[in-house]
Amino acid sequence: MIRYQDVWKAFDAPVLEGVTLTVGKGETFGIFGPSGAGKSVLLKSTIGLIPLDRGDVFVDGESAYRSGRRSIVRIRQKAGYVFQHAALFDSLTVYENVEMGIPEVELHRLPRPDASRRIWEALSLTNLEPEAVLKKVPSELSGGMRKRVGIARAIVGRPQILLWDEPTTGLDPVNTAAVERLIVGLTEQLHVTSVIVTHDIEGGLEMCDRVAMLDGGTLRFVGTPEAFRGSHDPIVKAFLDRAAAVAALDGDVYR
Repeated sequence: MIRYQDVWKAFDAPVLEGVTLTVGKGETFGIFGPSGAGKSVLLKSTIGLIPLDRGDVFVDGESAYRSGRRSIVRIRQKAGYVFQHAALFDSLTVYENVEMGIPEVELHRLPRPDASRRIWEALSLTNLEPEAVLKKVPSELSGGMRKRVGIARAIVGRPQILLWDEPTTGLDPVNTAAVERLIVGLTEQLHVTSVIVTHDIEGGLEMCDRVAMLDGGTLRFVGTPEAFRGSHDPIVKAFLDRAAAVAALDGDVYR
């Protein structure tokens, strides 16, 4: 479904250096790595949100960088993007925020009752009570609720692909577990391909069919969660040990 082909990107310093990776249709794929490893940059490249220095990304056979404007529009219509901090528009209601996830061309031809039904369904799928939240603005919602509205916006366009950028950042352990259950449920229910960038390693390993680890802009590991946990690579092992230590500290904070 997605193929990253020799992807290179630098800002002040190299971020991605020749990353080649394939994500299968219907797969839930996790991307791990330390801060600054290029995880979010790789995720954004999936739908052409950043220019690449070299390489290409193919979604369902179409190039995100070499096939022209119509191609990138088609690719973006196939994908829903869940931003790290929900990225809701403060001045818009929940209804208006979620509505923005329906592709513009489709929204223009959708009768208003059908659009409203789609928005209602998307909120219900994220375990929100539509009637209670539709008219609220983001400042009236808790952090977990804002995250769910961001997810509703990502799924309301009925995408084939869901891209999750740190979906549990800033959430306590209870809400983290709830969002991760939601990711698994939506992926199965909607029959989508999911790519997840997450700092919650244990949660990510539980959710994903395969995972990759980026380190220094290159792929250090690609394989199953079991193989990742059992890796003898010293850099992978050190990363897992650090993640376990951070998780333990976080647990103490919330205990």
